[in-house]
Amino acid sequence: MDPNKVGEDRTSGDGDMASVMGFSGFGKKARTFDLDAIFEQTRRTAIERSQRALEERHMEEEGESSKSTKASVPTQKVKSAAASSRKQESSSDSGSDSDADSDSDSELIGPPLPGQYTAQGEEELVRRSGPASSTAHSDDDDNDDDEGQEDEDDNNPVKKIPDTHEITLQHGTKTVSALGLDPSGARLVTGGYDYDVRFWDFAGMDQALQAFRSLQPCECHQIKTLQYSVTGDVILVVSGNAQAKVLDRDGFNVMECVKGDQYIVDMANTKGHTAMLNSGCWHPKIKEEFMTCSNDGTVRTWDLQSEKKHKSVFKPRSFQGKKVIPTCCSYSRDGKLVAAGCQDGTIQIWDRNLSVHTKFHCKQAHIPGSETSCLSFSYDGMTLASRGGDDTLKLWDIRNFRKPVNVATGLTNYFSMTDCCFSPDDKLIVTGTSVKKEEGSGKLVFFDRASFQRVYEIEVTDASVVRCLWHPKLNQIMVGTGNGLAKVYYDPVKSHRGAKLCVVKSQRKEKQAETLTQDYIITPHALPMFREARQRSTRKQLEKDRLDPKKSHKPEPPVSGPGRGGRVASHGGTLSSFIVKNIALDKTDDSNPRDAILRHAKDASENPYWVAPAYTHTQPEPVFAEESEEDEEAEKEPEWKKRKI
Repeated sequence: MDPNKVGEDRTSGDGDMASVMGFSGFGKKARTFDLDAIFEQTRRTAIERSQRALEERHMEEEGESSKSTKASVPTQKVKSAAASSRKQESSSDSGSDSDADSDSDSELIGPPLPGQYTAQGEEELVRRSGPASSTAHSDDDDNDDDEGQEDEDDNNPVKKIPDTHEITLQHGTKTVSALGLDPSGARLVTGGYDYDVRFWDFAGMDQALQAFRSLQPCECHQIKTLQYSVTGDVILVVSGNAQAKVLDRDGFNVMECVKGDQYIVDMANTKGHTAMLNSGCWHPKIKEEFMTCSNDGTVRTWDLQSEKKHKSVFKPRSFQGKKVIPTCCSYSRDGKLVAAGCQDGTIQIWDRNLSVHTKFHCKQAHIPGSETSCLSFSYDGMTLASRGGDDTLKLWDIRNFRKPVNVATGLTNYFSMTDCCFSPDDKLIVTGTSVKKEEGSGKLVFFDRASFQRVYEIEVTDASVVRCLWHPKLNQIMVGTGNGLAKVYYDPVKSHRGAKLCVVKSQRKEKQAETLTQDYIITPHALPMFREARQRSTRKQLEKDRLDPKKSHKPEPPVSGPGRGGRVASHGGTLSSFIVKNIALDKTDDSNPRDAILRHAKDASENPYWVAPAYTHTQPEPVFAEESEEDEEAEKEPEWKKRKI
């Protein structure tokens, strides 16, 4: 046998086996990597980059004039050194596989160069490039101008007010006295003097702007405050009664505070408020805690889990120690302080954990007798804004609480719940003004926090502006007015979601009721089996249904006999049927009671049973006077002749 043929058979057999088993190349050699060479190359690259960074740093220190002359030499040296090192590495690694060398050259090994050095390198390239650099410099100048304008807009807080667009929500016809927006900005809730609370969903509304729910949680009491909790799952409802309520997001009752005993003198010894509520708010950090203030002269904190009793009581007092009615209350941003504005014009602040003595007490914050309508803490927690019933807006520093930092006057206020709030960037303060009917327009006024100048104002409507709310996430301003409107101001560029979601949705058309009518085909000459039944009038059908006992719901006839199917006969063996049969239906005439009694006189005299048998032996025989003839004649005389005795 020829050995060449045997070798050919073997090679063909190996190829067939490889194709059958799904792989090829039994005899190929695996790739090998020279790890020492790779590590050495990495080390050299890192050294070169560090040298380059040091040289560029030295050039920056020497100045731009010397930088342009000296920069070329070290960089060329570095480049030549890098090239020589690469040649050495390629010569040293000639024994390794070519694929491994190509992979290692393509990858960047070592830490990347900082951004400032790459930018400087690009500037040098632009300088060297000649005339093309002028266009690059002009583009850079334009970008610098744009950035300068943006910086000016950032520094000017008035440019950030989102008032280019507005939508109007029709709550009712009376004053919108309460506004609440959940932390995510998805739902708005409004309440008013008409006792209604309406829920608005921005994502679910269309251009018709209709509320998806309306209810009266406190019956015939005006709504004074509505606020979502920190998590947005429940709503605090403060109305004109003595009991605050907590509703869930859909308006169902979660909790109702207990009412206190009004006959107890010390309000700290009763479990709840005993007079009308004025305001309330949630704790900014603890989601189960909220606070209310009332005309009973107390500020109480409550826990959502225990509705039977308040958590703690704060009692505002004047300097003479007399009881003072709090008209508004608020937590600080960190939740450590509790502030209350009182009817005597004072502002009193307590530590949340120490409810006896005040931490800060301003004696003449506003005019005594004017109702302080709102207290609002800034986002940094150092400043307090107070909206007074004396037509002022004052700014206070918590660290120096004796006198206000700034005062703005001439802001008419007719409502005990007129708001003031800070902008999301803490640079502006917003409040509303009140007007009498047909005497002007209510305005939303913006003050700069630093200078306290009136920097901007918005004419809302021809009624008072009562509530205002600037949501930090949406960057939209919600306003409640005295004529039943709730307005939302927004900017398509600066605002997010909220009112932007519903204005782009077209108004849904009402679905028309569609009914299918089948035409009646008359075929008089058809066979009986294919002939359709003729339509009959509804009157005949109703008459026929009337005769059907099941369709007409005919009542069952009375049971005769002993009874069947669980039903008792009309004169069965029950007590009620016996009474009806023998007593109630007795037809004897008892109209003359004397005759009814004398019916039994004969039987009683012949067969005495009760009284007469007891006296038969002891009772004497009765002796009656006999009538004389004179008496008979006297009876015959007429009445006018009879002698009066």
